[in-house]
Amino acid sequence: MNEPYGPATARPISSTSPSTMKVFMAFLAVFIVAQTIGTVLFCLYLHMKMDKMEEVLSLNEDYIFLRKVQKCQTAEGQKSTLLDCEKILKSFKDLQCKDGEASKGEAKFEMQRGHEHRDHPRLMHKNETLVEAEKKQPIAAHLAGHSSNERVSVLEWRPTMYGPMNDNLISYQEGKLKVEEAGLYYTYSQVSFCTKLASLAPFTLYIYLHLPMEEDRLLLKGLSTHNTSSSSCMLQSIRVGGVFELRKGDMVFVNVTDSKQLNYKHGSTYFGIFKLK
Repeated sequence: MNEPYGPATARPISSTSPSTMKVFMAFLAVFIVAQTIGTVLFCLYLHMKMDKMEEVLSLNEDYIFLRKVQKCQTAEGQKSTLLDCEKILKSFKDLQCKDGEASKGEAKFEMQRGHEHRDHPRLMHKNETLVEAEKKQPIAAHLAGHSSNERVSVLEWRPTMYGPMNDNLISYQEGKLKVEEAGLYYTYSQVSFCTKLASLAPFTLYIYLHLPMEEDRLLLKGLSTHNTSSSSCMLQSIRVGGVFELRKGDMVFVNVTDSKQLNYKHGSTYFGIFKLK
């Protein structure tokens, strides 16, 4: 009995799994990147090495030339047939001449600059005036209140980190500000106070002009009524300020009705003066 003819069963073709191919491609990419980075770093290193070699060779050439010059200046070197001493010494003299000309040129340039400065005294005076104007500080003083346990006739003050104080042109002496330069000045003061006592008399702030040989002259005056509440303390303040023509040596100071009632918290009580012109 004849069996039916059928094609032979095909053998399965082996194939690489996709995961293996991905790992291989990743490894190949990392290898190429590493090779590229290594090549670049090696080229940089080689370039730096060649630069150093050029510097060393240049120094060696200079050293060899100086050794030849030194040897040619001896009798033994002049007799040597290996050295062309005449040419070497001529080159050395040419270098010395070039260095001398360069030094003369720099000296000449400095002399020309000196002549230019002498020919323009007005420019120099103008520059000095500008520098002095920049360095000149404003004529001003700003002081904060200094607490005292006793009643005083002249309030005491202390300098502040943020306020100006030019001691050369405005000095402080026992509560008074003294001007060392005549001019038009603006003087001001503020006092903060607190009281629990009901009183018909107002709390008063004074700014006086101190005259050593005369009676003190009142410049400014500010008034405020007391708090009528006897159970609590309400903080109040008075501020005065004005412009006055002061002479050299004039002194101004501040006084109040009762200095023991003042409040000395930061920015509450202060005294200052500055020159307008």
